[in-house]
Amino acid sequence: MEAVAKLNNVPIAPRKMRLVIDLIRGQKVGRALNLLKFEAKSGAPLIEKLLLSALANWENSNPDSSIEDADLYIKEAFVTQGRTLKRFRPAPQGRAHRIRKRSNHVTLVVDSSESFGIEVEESVEETEN
Repeated sequence: MEAVAKLNNVPIAPRKMRLVIDLIRGQKVGRALNLLKFEAKSGAPLIEKLLLSALANWENSNPDSSIEDADLYIKEAFVTQGRTLKRFRPAPQGRAHRIRKRSNHVTLVVDSSESFGIEVEESVEETEN
């Protein structure tokens, strides 16, 4: 059983937020939380809070299962463009330049890998010396 969490009208450009989402897409939930906790980008705390919300949604829809036994992973994560606020900034010689303040919508889907028998690969790099 999957759980969905959405975050709308985040005042960060979608291009910047996609960099953070690409880090955690397809990862196990524990690893994704660790990545987000130590990520320096501005969208990481918001995505971390959204992931915790998705976990709470999953726990509410599956009261008889525990999160530790479920082997949860991020099934789907995507960012879409939200509204764009158009502002003007003064420019030389009495002109004006348009400033576009972009926002985004984030959707996160968490699922149990046991429900479909899917094995989620963890990207662990091993160095051979």
